[in-house]
Amino acid sequence: MSPFATRFDAPNWIGLWTLYLREVRRFMKVYIQTVLAPIVTMLLFLAIFSLAVGRAVQTLGGVPFVEFLAPGLIMMAIVQNSFANTSSSITMAKVQGNIVDTLMPPLTPSELTFGIVMGGVTRGLVVGTVVLAGMAVFVPFHIHAPGFILFHACAASLMLAVLGLMGGIWAEKFDHIAAVTNFVVTPLSFLSGTFYSIDRLHPALQIAAHFNPFFYMIDGFRYGFIGHADASLAVGIAVMTSIDIVLLLCCRRMFAVGYKLKA
Repeated sequence: MSPFATRFDAPNWIGLWTLYLREVRRFMKVYIQTVLAPIVTMLLFLAIFSLAVGRAVQTLGGVPFVEFLAPGLIMMAIVQNSFANTSSSITMAKVQGNIVDTLMPPLTPSELTFGIVMGGVTRGLVVGTVVLAGMAVFVPFHIHAPGFILFHACAASLMLAVLGLMGGIWAEKFDHIAAVTNFVVTPLSFLSGTFYSIDRLHPALQIAAHFNPFFYMIDGFRYGFIGHADASLAVGIAVMTSIDIVLLLCCRRMFAVGYKLKA
């Protein structure tokens, strides 16, 4: 059955589960690169910024600088790996010419979207957990609101997994998906308050930061650890939920119409 058709019977749970397992096993087969390597990267960030900034700025948000910095680095690992998993999956299938193996099974656009996206979400959450465990050796974490940590980790990984899938569908070669990473994901990540509090910015830049959805995912996630937020938590939850819903609907539509997928 073509994914571009509509099916009105029961969901294809077996097909959906199989697609999800394929996405998970794809990154777990190279777990040293996909799961363990981010620990080294984020620990290097932690060490560099602690040494470069830690002495000049000893506290932020009412906590030691390293405790303020660590949650942002964990979130960065989550979103980068969620994006990488879905974008590489669909782009590689298109470039290698085996995208038909994904599109031909009897899966609806919603099932295709959900199965691939949840693989990216799983990788993001697994990497985030591993990085948190690695940093816990050096950073004394204090859990203030576990619900905010869980929500923002899931919502952020979902957002970037869907964005990665949409980018992969749009991309015709790996250079295109690299452009999305370099000009969208990386700038928004670095300008989201990962390494600083927006309270230290010029008022105009503080206003601009509130238009960056990555800011809300970092801010709410960090609040879950240190109990300090730079913006309204309710607004952050509303923004992330709204963006996730819109992106999911757009991605489903891309599958439904066969955007850059039909021969």
